[in-house]
Amino acid sequence: MSHYFDNDPTKVVEGLRKDGKKPQAFIADTTTANAQVRTLSAQVRLDSRTKLLNPKFYEAALKGGYEGVREITKRMRYTFGWSTTSGDVDNFVYEDANETYIADESIRKRMLDKNPEALRDMVTSFLEAAAKDHWDTSEENLERLRDVYQECEDRIEGVDFME
Repeated sequence: MSHYFDNDPTKVVEGLRKDGKKPQAFIADTTTANAQVRTLSAQVRLDSRTKLLNPKFYEAALKGGYEGVREITKRMRYTFGWSTTSGDVDNFVYEDANETYIADESIRKRMLDKNPEALRDMVTSFLEAAAKDHWDTSEENLERLRDVYQECEDRIEGVDFME
């Protein structure tokens, strides 16, 4: 489940329907010999659990350094893309991703040290998701995200505050 959201017509079709009903979107998962058809929302949940929210995935990615952090951020951007085009991303995906990558200071610091630009992009995805009502979260989370964004900017710009 990567960037295919840019071809998902769910929102367009929904806007064209006279009855106001949301069309069902399905994905054919042919990544294994045991191909399956799932609803888009089920596929997004599966992809989130096996990649974005899976410790084996993100720990391996973090070991990959700069590119690994970029890969994690790409997954977050895809999640946001699915929210925008289909609305089929459960709130828990954003909440759990926020807990994993932003609220967990150790992981956040590792990402910041390896690729501050990618972490900043991830933070932007979170903030956009909240602003567009794809993610319902606390003001505390949003404030932390704004702080992390500024921390990323400072790191990228080489700002070093002496205390």
